[in-house]
Amino acid sequence: MTYEYVDPGPTPRAASPATAKVMRSTRRRDTGPELRLRRALHRRGLRYLVDTTPPGTNKRRRADVLLRGPRIAVFVDGCFWHSCPQHAHLPKRNREWWRRKLDGVVRRDRDTDAELTAAGWAIVRVWEHEDPEAAADRIARMARDRLGEKRGR
Repeated sequence: MTYEYVDPGPTPRAASPATAKVMRSTRRRDTGPELRLRRALHRRGLRYLVDTTPPGTNKRRRADVLLRGPRIAVFVDGCFWHSCPQHAHLPKRNREWWRRKLDGVVRRDRDTDAELTAAGWAIVRVWEHEDPEAAADRIARMARDRLGEKRGR
């Protein structure tokens, strides 16, 4: 599967100054959900890299958390940007542009998953609304299992 970028067209003007401010303040890394998950992983003794490209993959695809030993790439996905099945919604203004834009994000996510899986990485996607402790437990179990497989258990 090869991701082909589909340009949603020129970025429309923000609906209001408040909307423009929210969009400008949206962070690419170190979001609240990411920080909570990273703290929970650290408490479980897991050490990781942050906002980095898994070795052997496309340099433009960056995992939010990368556990190199067990080869696990963790993505903390925002409900709006990644079209969460529970919380996804399209803005009322510029609806068609946003549909194309968000569909493209989801296609890129699926392509990233396929590329990393083909390179031997396990993918974990955590929604921003998920409990970080439960997600960290799930990731810690996966790390133990994958390390056990490597050692020939």
